[in-house]
Amino acid sequence: MIETAAGTAAGHRGAGRLDRDIPERHGARRPTGRDGELGHILGRIGPDTADSRILVLLGAEGIGKTWLLRAVCEQAAAAGVHVLSAQSWTVEKEVAFAGLRRLVAAASAGSVDQAADFHGHADVESLDAAALLNRLAAPGRTLIAVDDVQDCDPATVAALCQMVRHATTHPVSVLLAGRGDAGPCGLPPEAEILRVGPLGPRSAAALLDAQPGAPTGRRRLELLRDARGNPSALLELCRDRGMPDDSAFPAGPDLLGTRIEREFEMRIRGLPPETQRALLYATTALPGESLATITGALGADDLDVWAPAETAGLIAIRDGQVVFRHPLGRSAAGRQPVHVRHRAHSDLAAAVGAARPAVRAQHVAATSLGADEATARMLNSTAWTAGDTFTAARILERAAELSDAPGQVVRLADALVAACALGDLDWVRTLHEDLVRRAADPVLGSAAACAVASTLSLASYQQEAFDLLLEAADRCPDPDGPLALAVAAVAAGIAEASGLPEHYRRLPGLQARADAAIAARTQSESVSETETEGAAAWLNDGDVRSALNAYVSTVTRDDAAAGLTHRLEQPRLGTLSDDPGRLVRRLAVAAVAYRADDPEPCLAQFRKADAELRARAAFGVRAWLLAPLVDTLLATGRWTEAEALTESAMDQAVVLKMSRVATDLHALTLTLSALRGDTSLEDPAPRYDGRLDGGFQGAAHGAFHSALSNGGIDLAENGAARARLARAHGLTAMARGDWAAGFRRLRSLFSLDGEPVHPHLSPRAIADLAVAAARSGRSPEAAKILERTREQQGDRPSIRMTLLMHHAAALVDPDTDPEDAFQLALVNPAGEQWPLERAQARFSYALWLRRARRTSEAREQLTSALEAAEELGADGLATAIRGEMRASGVATAPEPAAALAALTAQQRQIVHLAARGLSNREIGDQLYLSPRTVGSHLYNVYPKLGISSRHQLRDVLERG
Repeated sequence: MIETAAGTAAGHRGAGRLDRDIPERHGARRPTGRDGELGHILGRIGPDTADSRILVLLGAEGIGKTWLLRAVCEQAAAAGVHVLSAQSWTVEKEVAFAGLRRLVAAASAGSVDQAADFHGHADVESLDAAALLNRLAAPGRTLIAVDDVQDCDPATVAALCQMVRHATTHPVSVLLAGRGDAGPCGLPPEAEILRVGPLGPRSAAALLDAQPGAPTGRRRLELLRDARGNPSALLELCRDRGMPDDSAFPAGPDLLGTRIEREFEMRIRGLPPETQRALLYATTALPGESLATITGALGADDLDVWAPAETAGLIAIRDGQVVFRHPLGRSAAGRQPVHVRHRAHSDLAAAVGAARPAVRAQHVAATSLGADEATARMLNSTAWTAGDTFTAARILERAAELSDAPGQVVRLADALVAACALGDLDWVRTLHEDLVRRAADPVLGSAAACAVASTLSLASYQQEAFDLLLEAADRCPDPDGPLALAVAAVAAGIAEASGLPEHYRRLPGLQARADAAIAARTQSESVSETETEGAAAWLNDGDVRSALNAYVSTVTRDDAAAGLTHRLEQPRLGTLSDDPGRLVRRLAVAAVAYRADDPEPCLAQFRKADAELRARAAFGVRAWLLAPLVDTLLATGRWTEAEALTESAMDQAVVLKMSRVATDLHALTLTLSALRGDTSLEDPAPRYDGRLDGGFQGAAHGAFHSALSNGGIDLAENGAARARLARAHGLTAMARGDWAAGFRRLRSLFSLDGEPVHPHLSPRAIADLAVAAARSGRSPEAAKILERTREQQGDRPSIRMTLLMHHAAALVDPDTDPEDAFQLALVNPAGEQWPLERAQARFSYALWLRRARRTSEAREQLTSALEAAEELGADGLATAIRGEMRASGVATAPEPAAALAALTAQQRQIVHLAARGLSNREIGDQLYLSPRTVGSHLYNVYPKLGISSRHQLRDVLERG
């Protein structure tokens, strides 16, 4: 039996390509987030297949099997397939051929709805396979779909399987959908089982946000966590929680049961009372709680109490923990009166004891009904040890709710900072509005403004974010020095994101204000109570302030970065976790190195910070480093790492509605595809529509989703995102060989008079612009832009910028000797840090040498460039180089068709499966080989095909 897993990863990877391959026909509906599964099913049993097949969809209750089955039937019917479908019922499971009678009646009447008297077809049990084909099949292709097959009688399943085996004249396929982990008995070995998994984070967020009255902020994130990607759980919990929050902590409000959840309630009510109580304690316990602690809170040592729930399929005991099999089962188990839940929290708090104060504090807080300063202090002191950033923010918010008036404002500010670190703008806005109502302290207002402005910027609101900081500064005429520096640093980050000249012009004033305040503070040797005890206490560290000051200076003056990066002490890269101050310092040092084009310290510090922030799930901070980190990874040839980073980060950016971050990641994904020579993701006319499941209208790149209620991103105030998109589309056009379009796209990185649209990103595209200009006859225009770029870079540009400008000058500057410029672009060994740019310069030089009839020298450059391009996986560049090498009389790798024909049959099988995205283990499972053997075959195949990595296999197959 063939098994295929479907769900999170498959849905995202296949989404873009399937949008083209499987059009919606005549209004046929698509279930959200199931393009991967839908494409796989239609590829196996759809209108364009010639074979008869049996496909079984298996998954948990409410996972979306019925939606998927209906979508397949609608798509197939719209394409002219004869479709018969039936629903199985538990009461008929023991009635032989009951399902078959329904199908025969449907075939006779034209539809199941018209086939009321299906019991009248009593002769079906005497029909052989050939006779059944005459009754059910039609000329052309037939699809028979049966839902809830776990309730279907075995005789019907056996008869359908026999019929498929005997379908020779016209193909007949059977699609079965059922609950559980095992298919129905009697399936033939050739039947394929497709396991439908949970929705991925992006699709789950899309489905939730599309519901009327969908929650926002903290409650939205809680629901997404609780539903665990189960579509029915998302919908039912959304309906249940669409009521005022009673602020119960952490159990949530009393819920109203609906549909599937009521089924779970009935199953729970059928359990012994002691098992029901045990399930309540299990759902009241915090995530990850041990079975021993829960059993201790119950006051029972007998583990048999869990057996009835295990038998009922509600829970599993794994690795010493109680795991609910279904999110709605967990929700139903917690449906008890408030006083009963409070007792469970009290018992769990006692069982945990003083050994785990953070857990104990949360359970105690869940039973508090009014102000409780002692509990608030306990929550506040343990919040950051209790789990990830989401948990910390929720605990701090609860601490503020329980606080007396004097400490409430400070704790609310702490909660705001934690929500900012998480990155959910709705939650941050809610907390900020509450804080503004309660506090008039301008210093505290500055700290809050930094948090809100940071989150606004990630969500693409650069103007609002910058204005908020300016307002906070105006309200604080006597600023606290370190906080004034924090305001300047956040403003610098926003200016980088916006690229707006007016934002850059305000930075020197904000920095001077911070310097003056710090100097005054040093002279008075006083530290305010708010600063010492609040969330910004780490700003007291002089090293942190030096790093932040350096960062603001580099944004204010791009040419200052090179001098500052060597004067800053690099934070150590040990295994110990960073405290907030060291983490901020690390980020600032990395950002300075990024702007100085110093990749090694940039990567070292960003990677360390990324690992720290990923472990804490602090995406609101991590999002700031993603684009510069991926920029650097791409520039230095670490493409596999960049690809993995963008794919994983896109999930969080979409769930947290960070449209600017999602756009940056999308642009960088397009850039990587273009560098690899893959132009299939490019959208010739990008138009952002703000839909979670839409992204750029018409774009094949289905991985770009943006969960936004604001209607999209305004590129006019998001200059960095606009610059990355312009470069991505320019490189894609060049990869297609459309040099004129490539020049137009890259030209948009500069104003009409040649001024860089973005001070940092635009100049780094100057060599790409020159290549496109030279190929499209626009060299004079590019030469003027190059001259303006030289002026903007000053007397001491970075090594990278120096090399890029030499390369550009060799191509378009009429006042420069081309050979001298090429040699200057290649002579510095430091240029090897940017392998693609070095290979491109070698290729340009080789073209010039060949035109100068210096063929031998051209071959040397071409050989070196090809080695680098192949190692990187830059297929477009490698193909162009091979063409030049053939023209120069150099032998190159064999043509794909010939190379594929030279492989063994098994090697070709492995190549085809690997090109489809299967892992070595998945390939081995299909071909009965070990993963090591599969890897060995691929290792031996790559040189025969003239490639160097797995991702190139698909292109080889397409060309071959």
